[in-house]
Amino acid sequence: MEALFGPVARATEASARLDERLARSPVRDGFVERQHFADAAAALWLEGELVHLEDLVLHDAHMDIRTPTHELTRAHAVLRVRRRIFSNNPDWALSRDGFLALAGRGGATPASGPKGSEGEGAGTASVDPEVRDDAEDDLLAEEFADIDAVLARSSKILSGADVPAKAARPDDRPDLIYDLDWDEDARLAEWQDVIARTRDLPVVLRAALLLDAWQDIEVLQHAAWLGPLLIAALLRQEGLAAHHLACIHLGAKNIPRERRRARNRGDRLLAWLDAIHDAAVAGLKEHDRLVLAKSQMERRLKQRRASSKLPDLVELVLSRPLVSAGMIQERLKVTKQGALNLIGELGLREMTGRGRFRAWGIV
Repeated sequence: MEALFGPVARATEASARLDERLARSPVRDGFVERQHFADAAAALWLEGELVHLEDLVLHDAHMDIRTPTHELTRAHAVLRVRRRIFSNNPDWALSRDGFLALAGRGGATPASGPKGSEGEGAGTASVDPEVRDDAEDDLLAEEFADIDAVLARSSKILSGADVPAKAARPDDRPDLIYDLDWDEDARLAEWQDVIARTRDLPVVLRAALLLDAWQDIEVLQHAAWLGPLLIAALLRQEGLAAHHLACIHLGAKNIPRERRRARNRGDRLLAWLDAIHDAAVAGLKEHDRLVLAKSQMERRLKQRRASSKLPDLVELVLSRPLVSAGMIQERLKVTKQGALNLIGELGLREMTGRGRFRAWGIV
């Protein structure tokens, strides 16, 4: 345990310095949004999947230049969960309702009872043809209503609205995809017991213990990335990262897999502590880079008209790793040529090297 004191103090200091700097930062909102994108891509990287930030940004803006892959949709799910955690109260994510909602198991209970009109004697009773046609029309109307409900729900999710998750039933999980013997409730209870037993420990050490426990218990079958997000919510709840959501996935990218999956528990804890420290250090560097970029771009705003769109473009560029002409058109309500003119006036750098479907950002 003594070997952990130094790394715990180091990670705590870096995280506290980052949060204190963000508390009064003029680029805090843009920094938080950029970190959401970076951590979502890093979460898939840790699982062996490559998701380009450019594709994730365009997919989030509903401007895909190619058919979205399964990995891209999963990365976007991580992005939405991060935004949802940060938009709620600090203690929401670790509450039972919050966890069930984030895991996709909360929400309203589906209506019970058969959809059909069969009774006890339905198999033998004679039915009038007109009545049978009416019943078939009713069943068809119910099916169309279900389809309309799914389309409406999908539209709300894509628009960024807060949509309650559907309640999952055991029979809704096909055994081809899910291991039906995997008791997530029991595993969650075991992990929550670790939360209770580590309540009196320093918050960063507690975070490392919970990360190791999440990895060891394997609470969820298909959402292992949710654990680090819950730990980031814990750091926010305890006040160490009150003004941002720690990017633990991003920090873990710098840690070799052999250390994160070491047989010795002490080595694994040191790896997670280093991941938290590296995430904070990377955040400090990114914050300083954004502050410098903002000051340089603001020099180009001098002696501009009050109706100029350049200040809005500066805020958009600071909040996204990349921007396309289409995104600028939609956000600033300008023409395509107007968007290209604004890009030229601000001196943004083209990041893709392509002749078509170009995107710009700050270096």
